[in-house]
Amino acid sequence: MSIATRLHAPIALPCDPECSVIRDAVVDVDGEGRIVYCGPRAGAPDRTNDAIVRECSGILLPGLINAHAHSPMTLLRGMGGDLPLLRWLHEVIWPAEARLRPSDVHAGMELGCIEMLRAGVTTSAEMYFMGEAVVDATLAVGSRVVFASAVISTPALDKLGGWQSMVDGINRWIDADGVRFGPGDRVELAYGPHSAYTLPPEALQAIGESAQQRAALVHTHVAETRTEDVDQREQFGSVPALLEKLGVLDGRVLAAHGVHLSDDDIALFARRGVGVAHCPGSNAKLASGTARLVELLNAGIPVGLGTDGPSSNDDLDLWEEVQLAGLFARTVTGDATALTSRAALLAATRGGAEALHRDDIGVLEPGRWADIVHLDVDNPAFATGLDVPDDQVLANVVWAAGSRCVRDVWVAGGAVLHEREPTRVDRRAVQAAARTAAQHIRG
Repeated sequence: MSIATRLHAPIALPCDPECSVIRDAVVDVDGEGRIVYCGPRAGAPDRTNDAIVRECSGILLPGLINAHAHSPMTLLRGMGGDLPLLRWLHEVIWPAEARLRPSDVHAGMELGCIEMLRAGVTTSAEMYFMGEAVVDATLAVGSRVVFASAVISTPALDKLGGWQSMVDGINRWIDADGVRFGPGDRVELAYGPHSAYTLPPEALQAIGESAQQRAALVHTHVAETRTEDVDQREQFGSVPALLEKLGVLDGRVLAAHGVHLSDDDIALFARRGVGVAHCPGSNAKLASGTARLVELLNAGIPVGLGTDGPSSNDDLDLWEEVQLAGLFARTVTGDATALTSRAALLAATRGGAEALHRDDIGVLEPGRWADIVHLDVDNPAFATGLDVPDDQVLANVVWAAGSRCVRDVWVAGGAVLHEREPTRVDRRAVQAAARTAAQHIRG
């Protein structure tokens, strides 16, 4: 395939298993938006004269993957901010979400996509309602989404219909449009059973069967707090054991949070290839605890990082989760090497893709989509420059840089952020629409 775009930078971090540092790097992208080469300029293939060449002054790396989010909740940011999870949901969030209109969800998701692009997040795994609004907003901004239509049974959200009608709706959508669609396969559809404590076992079983028939992902909350699933643990031993008994783990599964997993749960997830989305910021804010990240990784479980919703975090900045994941892992274990800079960066990129059971994003390598982030190194975070050992470059990327260094972003080879501003929508207009929507929700 011929080269349509060539990006050249002093350094590229492809996020291969070794988390290599490539100097004097080139990333070539074809006309379909896929990577055809990532490596040293000296070994780059010949290009045609009509290829676009962009000289980047900093570091190129894969777009980050937010493995668990409810991004339209940008509209609910700050509501009930001092409550524990279950009270927060029942007393504040679910009553507010019952007032949502599709236009509100669209406004909240557009704002969330912009916020994530400015943090270098190109893909988010969303669990929410009113899926067409979420997908349309994502496509408008140019981001990538793995959208799991939420399935929940709770009186506060009765207007959304029962769980069976929710599942039927997902089935119809996937049967009509396929699991993946949109330019550059920007949209993937999935099933989003909220949790074992908000759905009966027959609902979880039906969702598992429907998802497996369509090779679709099941994205669900698991073991987020100690008190959420007492009945399930008394009857089945644990939620993972329940999901195994119901056959849900026979397919592609992403378990969000996984804070209170036992040794047996971890071993079960490892055997069944279940991905885990680790959300250290949200879990800390809600006093839910912190997942056993080191044990999960040692067991071979694919682990990505998630922000959770922007009303429980309260932002969509995955760089913060990268740092918190490392800090909490080191604090809990008492080991300053528990999560290295390399491992932390891989969790936000390659690990997120693996947790979502995807092999087409999260890494700069031939065949994958060209979801690319350019970090600006004209910043105090890189005061030592780039002519330093590889470990120091990676340490500065992980521990010092953060979202403030994100300058440009491409998704499927197309520019969606330039000089920190979205290229496809007007950020100020999106913010104004979100303010109007938030005012409606508050009543």
